[in-house]
Amino acid sequence: MSEAFRFPRQVRGVVFDMDGLLVDTERVYFDALLAAAIFVGNEMPAAFAHAMIGVPGPDCVKMIEDHYGAGFPMQAFSDEYDRLVAVRLAQDIPLRAGAREIVKYLEARGIPAAIATSAGRNAVSRYMGGLSMLEHFKAVVTREDVAQCKPAPDPYLAAAKALGLAPEDCLALEDSYHGITSAHAAGLMPIMVPDMLTVTDEVRGKCIAVVDSLVDVQKMLEAS
Repeated sequence: MSEAFRFPRQVRGVVFDMDGLLVDTERVYFDALLAAAIFVGNEMPAAFAHAMIGVPGPDCVKMIEDHYGAGFPMQAFSDEYDRLVAVRLAQDIPLRAGAREIVKYLEARGIPAAIATSAGRNAVSRYMGGLSMLEHFKAVVTREDVAQCKPAPDPYLAAAKALGLAPEDCLALEDSYHGITSAHAAGLMPIMVPDMLTVTDEVRGKCIAVVDSLVDVQKMLEAS
């Protein structure tokens, strides 16, 4: 695919999602959701936990409250979830395959990169800063920087603006349905790099490509 693929337009900038795309944190969050539910005496269907991938934390809280109804011990659940995530990520923050290589490749080619994430700025600093990755990004857009998070186009529009580029000249790299919808609505060129989600026909229709890893994306750029 990397040899035959041609981008619709010249790629002048690249905007990355963070969780599940640059860092392999979605599995950590997923496991913690299931375990925290058991801790408070409930079971969480895997499909419901999957539905929260790419969704901002405050919106996930509302989804959980709506799902379980009145009487659900949200504070105890949240405390246990936070504890489980902190324990796991204290061991290491796993990068997804090709993440460090592609941002260094873009930097070497003079193609500016940004992050557009539904996470908060503290999480970006903790993960990207802890991995010495922040220095490779010209801009970072978090949920605190926009009126509406993904799937609204706001994060990607803000990221393209921060790069000083038109949205249509930017590549968007995502692993979630919400992220692809956001990037597509903003007019970027979306590529999905699935992590835990199956690519639906609807989502595929919003992408210029679907690939297995960031290694594949770098190969596509090298061949273009």
